[in-house]
Amino acid sequence: MILVAGSANLDFVVRAHHIPGPGETVLGQQFCTYPGGKGANQAVACARAGGAPTQMLLALGQDAYAEPLLDSLRSAGVVLHTVLAPDQPTGCAFICVAGNAENAITVAPGANAFLQSQHLPDLAGVSHLLMQLEIALPTVMAYAQAARARGVQVVLNAAPAQALPDELLQAVDVLIVNEGELAALVSHPGSFVLNLAQLAVPCVVVTLGHRGCVARVGNTFLTQPAFDVQAVDTTGAGDTFCGVLVAKLSQGAGMVAAMRQASAAAALACTVAGAQSSIPSAAALAEFLALAAPNGVDDEADLRRYCGLG
Repeated sequence: MILVAGSANLDFVVRAHHIPGPGETVLGQQFCTYPGGKGANQAVACARAGGAPTQMLLALGQDAYAEPLLDSLRSAGVVLHTVLAPDQPTGCAFICVAGNAENAITVAPGANAFLQSQHLPDLAGVSHLLMQLEIALPTVMAYAQAARARGVQVVLNAAPAQALPDELLQAVDVLIVNEGELAALVSHPGSFVLNLAQLAVPCVVVTLGHRGCVARVGNTFLTQPAFDVQAVDTTGAGDTFCGVLVAKLSQGAGMVAAMRQASAAAALACTVAGAQSSIPSAAALAEFLALAAPNGVDDEADLRRYCGLG
């Protein structure tokens, strides 16, 4: 079983021709609200796309914004450990999605910041603890160390990007980052391979957007080129990747197979608007993989070259 401890936000999404720059006003074309938050997105991905038994620890305000989040998580089959934060609103995110499917996000954490070390539920039966950085860093550290002491695999998606203390990284078994987040974690940013070498974590997985992803497992590098889809909205694609990767690892898959499943799920998530609403079902993911053409030799070579792996 997977326990996700993290954020839940209601996403306020505006589609526009482009993301505004500083001081610029852009007229949007469409406005919608969607259930979101990195923690909640990843919990839904674990359960819905990954097909893994999933629980989530989250904090919500006592307001109307909480209801869509609870409904979405429950409909995906996620078992909830809900902490109600007094005098705090449910977390919200304000998202602009550009015509090229890229996005810019501002998060108001609200109740998410209320999660504390004493809120961690019993870890009996939990194989993997999955966390992000949209809750307080001391809380993340306390949960990671408690899980490590119980023999639970700790997976950290170090997003949003920030420097992390060595004590936290020492309690992490699998670290998932994008390129910017990877650079923020190292003392002396350099080449891709040098950045990875500076992290004393047994396994680091780096997502590379439309290029794919790469993992360092010990001293071995594994690559997975991206699947080609017509992107509509990239919101939640990284969270879908994280959730499905951990789901497959919890089910006994090796890293190569887990990366392939996670990459396919993330690609599918880009074809539908919204965060949790875009996460595919396990059946849709299986169908997509059954019909997907195998990645070509050129795709693999290009990805390894980009990563400096020769």
